[in-house]
Amino acid sequence: MKHEILLESELEQAFPYEELLKNCIETALTEEGVDVPCEVDVLITDDEGIHQINLEQREVDRPTDVLSFPMFYFRPGKPPKGDALDIDPETGLLPLGDMVISYERAQAQAEEYGHSVQRELGYLAVHSVLHLLGYDHMDEGEEKRQMREREEAIMSVLQLER
Repeated sequence: MKHEILLESELEQAFPYEELLKNCIETALTEEGVDVPCEVDVLITDDEGIHQINLEQREVDRPTDVLSFPMFYFRPGKPPKGDALDIDPETGLLPLGDMVISYERAQAQAEEYGHSVQRELGYLAVHSVLHLLGYDHMDEGEEKRQMREREEAIMSVLQLER
């Protein structure tokens, strides 16, 4: 399946993990059984940039590691299929939504958790894809457990386990 992953960086320095993120996003979509070509827009920013977006879009006055803005509502474990969807007629792609990742926060969390920046960025990308596909973790019960299981399974496929 050919997905379009559009990555933009607001960082002053070069972002060396573009291919890693694209691979993580494509793998997450494949592992979730998405059988329609999708478009995912990714913005790489710093803590200040994600703080501003978090404030403007969610009225949350603090930075975070990743934000997800789905275009559609899907049920967890029920991926979009190639029938009767809002496929963009110009591109032939289903616009899944947007993700914003704070590279600054990813670096800090990698150090804090004692693993690589690659693992942390991969996790944030997989986490965000699952949000775009309807998963959530706001409760402390079944939904969170289901999302964590899918994250771990996909990270294992990517060989980015803890």
